[in-house]
Amino acid sequence: MPLHRRTIDVEVYERDGHMVVIGTLSDQRPWASGRFGPRQVHLMELGIVVRCSDLVIVDAVAKMGTFPHAECPDIEGAFSGLIGLSVTRGYTSAVQERFGRARGCSHLEFLARVLGPVVIQALTASSSRLMDDGVEVVPGGTGLESGLQWMTNTCHVWAEDGVGLQKLAAGWRPGIDGYPSPSLVEIRRRRAEPPG
Repeated sequence: MPLHRRTIDVEVYERDGHMVVIGTLSDQRPWASGRFGPRQVHLMELGIVVRCSDLVIVDAVAKMGTFPHAECPDIEGAFSGLIGLSVTRGYTSAVQERFGRARGCSHLEFLARVLGPVVIQALTASSSRLMDDGVEVVPGGTGLESGLQWMTNTCHVWAEDGVGLQKLAAGWRPGIDGYPSPSLVEIRRRRAEPPG
């Protein structure tokens, strides 16, 4: 039986040109009987609304359901300070500056750091859903382009000179050539083959 279990759950919804992101953090002691402390230690929720056109947070609300001190919820309102932040480059540092250590709650601050990258994943998921519905999505448009432009330099694949951008230049489109994506060599080979 685990000594401690932390669960992070994040769901993203599309609404009128925005992404509504709801993150939940739960800390439990699965072994606890309640005799020397609670089984549920933390249950906290952080919701943000992100404008898709520029990926800026336009609303943010924190809520603590289960917490160790009566004073813990006093910090909930501070997380409206997420409003105005972009979830793109520099987001994690900005969250740590505003809510790290004594300026916030370590659990809500951690949850806030998780939400930004999830928005990028949701943008690409939105494009994939459009393609699944038969809508043509091309770079330079609003769906796929929105997700991919924010991915540059987020990892080694999406480095400025990385394989992700080279695959795009070779004609690859996410979701079309299978999952996981074939290698760059394979994509180039397929594109070079005559049709038929």
